[in-house]
Amino acid sequence: MTKKVKVQKYSTYWDRNKKSGGYLFRKDVTNVLVKFCRFILLFGLCFLILIPLFNKISVSFMKQEDLYNPIVVSVPLHFTGENYQLAAKIMKYGVGLKNSIIFSLALSVIQTAMCTIVGYGFARFKFPLKKMWFAFVLAMIIIPPQAFSSSLYLHFNMWDFLGIVKLIKGQGINLRGSAIPYFMMSFTCCGLKNGLYIYLVRQFFRNIPIDLEEAAYVDGCGMMKTFVRIMLPEAKPIITSCFLFSLVWQWTDGFYSKLFLGNNILVSTELSRLVDSLGVYVAREMGGGANAQVGVSTQYSNAILATGTLMIVFPILVVYLFAQRAFVESISSTGIKM
Repeated sequence: MTKKVKVQKYSTYWDRNKKSGGYLFRKDVTNVLVKFCRFILLFGLCFLILIPLFNKISVSFMKQEDLYNPIVVSVPLHFTGENYQLAAKIMKYGVGLKNSIIFSLALSVIQTAMCTIVGYGFARFKFPLKKMWFAFVLAMIIIPPQAFSSSLYLHFNMWDFLGIVKLIKGQGINLRGSAIPYFMMSFTCCGLKNGLYIYLVRQFFRNIPIDLEEAAYVDGCGMMKTFVRIMLPEAKPIITSCFLFSLVWQWTDGFYSKLFLGNNILVSTELSRLVDSLGVYVAREMGGGANAQVGVSTQYSNAILATGTLMIVFPILVVYLFAQRAFVESISSTGIKM
C-alpha cells in the first residue's frame, strides 16, 4: 500500500514569501527598481535626442510674433507654413534637391561598389604589404579630411596625369568647380568616409565561412563568379548599410562640396549659407541693392535655419524608414574579428 505524500500549497503571495524567507519579496522589489531605473535612463536619453528635434519642428511653424513672445515656448499660438515657403525660396530647394539626389545617389553607388570589392580583397586574399595598406585604410578613418584639404586643393587645381597633360598643354588642368574630382576619389576609394566602408565590409566577409567559396571553386566557379553569385547575395545587409552611410554623409557634406563643386546648388551648401542669404533677401525686399544685406534678429534667423534643417533631414528619414530592417541587420552582423 503506497503512502500518499501531502503537498502543501501556498495560496497567497505572502505565504510563498514567508516560506522563502523574504527572498521572493526582495527579488520582486529589485526587479521593479531595475525596470524603473532602466525606464528613467531610456526616457532621459530619448528626451535628450528628441527634444531638439521637437523644438525645431515647433519653431518652424511659428510666426514672427510667436518667436518674440516670451509666453510661447514649445507650442505656437499662430501656426503658419510661411517659414517653409521662405526657406525653400532662399535655398532654391527644388533645384538643390534634384542636384543633391543625383549627385548623392551616384557617388553612393560608386563608393559602395568600390569599397565592397576592396573590402572583400582585404578579407580573403593575401598580397604584398597587406597590413601596411590596411593601416592606410584605418588612417583614412582616423585623420579628418581637413588635415589634407590644402593638398587636395593644389592637386586638383593643377591636375596632371603622369606629366602627360603638362607636356601637352604646358600646365595642369583645373578640375575644381566640377564633380570630376569627387568621382575620381570615389572610384579610387579615397572619398568621404571610404575607409570606414572598407573596414565594415572586411569585417563582414571575415565572419562568413570560407567553406562557401571553396565549395564554389570545387563546382567550377571562378573567383569573380564566386564573388558575384555567392558572396554578394550574402553581403546585402552590409552593402545596404554602407550605401545608407554614404548617402547620408554625401547628402549633408559641406566640406568636399565647397572644395570641389564650386557654385553648384546643393541642399547642404545652401543650408550653410542660409542665414547670410536671408539677410540679402530681406534687404532686397526692403529695396536695397543686389549685394545689400541687413541684420536679422537671432530668433527669426534661427527659425528659418531650423526650417531649412528639417527640409534637408526629411528625405533622409524617408530613405531610412524603408531600409531600416536591412540596416539594423547589418550592424548586428558586423562583429569585430581581427
